[in-house]
Amino acid sequence: MDEPVGVLLRAWRRRKSLSQQGLAEVAGVSARHVSRVETGLARPTPEMVLRLAEHLDVPAPERDRLLLAGGYAPRGPVAAEAADPVVLAGVRDLLDAHLPHPALLLDDRWDLIDANAAAAELMVGCAPHLLEPPVNVLRLSTHPEGLARRVRNLPQWAGHLREQLRHRAERTGDAAQVALLAEITGHLADLGVPPAPVAGPVLVLELESDDGVLRFVSTSTRLTGPADRAVAGLHLETLLPADERTRARFARVGLGG
Repeated sequence: MDEPVGVLLRAWRRRKSLSQQGLAEVAGVSARHVSRVETGLARPTPEMVLRLAEHLDVPAPERDRLLLAGGYAPRGPVAAEAADPVVLAGVRDLLDAHLPHPALLLDDRWDLIDANAAAAELMVGCAPHLLEPPVNVLRLSTHPEGLARRVRNLPQWAGHLREQLRHRAERTGDAAQVALLAEITGHLADLGVPPAPVAGPVLVLELESDDGVLRFVSTSTRLTGPADRAVAGLHLETLLPADERTRARFARVGLGG
């Protein structure tokens, strides 16, 4: 039998190491009401369920589970494929604006939603089965048949990716992220590559290519604003050249070379 919404909310609160008083303060409600919701003495409105879920950083699929447990219809975010076409076109314009350098649009699980033409250069030599949708860039980056065999500084780069995923999985409790964390840890063990801590504030991706080692600085930008619902959970990953060789290589790609 499914657990009541109060039990689920209490589990999320404890996962975040918050007291009832602490949750009440950030959510702008009384600690007594939080207590009554958790014990089943009060039935929260759907708005209250979503308010508490927001302050507990509950991922979208799990918010739907909370609503269902409370007897309400789910309100999952609009998928990228179903987003407002004007909004999505604007996001794609951002990808193309980053040319001739690679840029990718990813969801909260690092699944690829879209990319500009330059991103194809990063995927050269990857096994075809890793490029079948949905393409997960963390899997692609750490799989022995993916980018891992081309990443010159794999211990540092893989450690950086795994730490990002670990922090997000711990924060959200998303089962898919937890499973992905175990998967990429297994890939790295198969390669005999122990993830190494990142030294310094900036990590450079060093990627072997026919032109020699290409070096990139990676940045990530979460999409927010008036159209939050249309782009919920999406973020842009952009790669900028970190040396003249890489800049020249992608300048040639941009010119069709």
